Amino acid sequence: MIYITGDTHIPIDIGKLSSKRFPEQKEMTKNDYVIICGDFGGVWDDSNEEKYWIKWLKNKNFTTLFIDGNHENFEMLYNLPTVDFCGGIAHKVDEGIYHLIRGEVYNIDKKSFFVFGGASSHDKEHRTEGKSWWKEELPDAKDYENAEKNLSSYNYEFDYIITHCAPSSVQMEIAPSYEADELTEFLEKLKNRVIYKKWFFGHYHQDKDIDEKHIAVFNSICKIQ
Repeated sequence: MIYITGDTHIPIDIGKLSSKRFPEQKEMTKNDYVIICGDFGGVWDDSNEEKYWIKWLKNKNFTTLFIDGNHENFEMLYNLPTVDFCGGIAHKVDEGIYHLIRGEVYNIDKKSFFVFGGASSHDKEHRTEGKSWWKEELPDAKDYENAEKNLSSYNYEFDYIITHCAPSSVQMEIAPSYEADELTEFLEKLKNRVIYKKWFFGHYHQDKDIDEKHIAVFNSICKIQ
């Protein structure tokens, strides 16, 4: 089984994965997956509270996968050990908890997933660089190069695309006050040249089917397999 949900902002919105709110997990195993569409927030300050939630996830019946959003401690995240995972490279947080790296492709239960995290923070003027905001929230040249390499190797065709923010045109539908940037424009180009079945994204704190292919997730937990 594979489920997809939105931002968890540990500890703020992680409760959606409790057994009460997500009872389906009782039938799951570590061979099943929950994918979080960015703003995981569980690799932040190594506090006791953070350790509690990582242990809580580690003890779940499923394997937790997440892409990065904009509210992550990228210094800590990028210092995690890298491992081979489902045909791509991932950061290992703990047993059964993995960060899916920008531009990588993962083959999970015979389905292909292209992932590309990151987004612009719209509250960064209220944050402190190196403590609550990091410039790595937006991709750099290496991220885009990695994406192009893997897009080409898969002939621009995937089952699913997972991002934190949405392509510019989709973002205009769900959050017209958000400005387009280099990342949303890159995703817009991706939207127009890649073949895919579904595209899931978080970031906007909404649960909404924009159309039959583009789906915003926040509190909803969508089963895709």
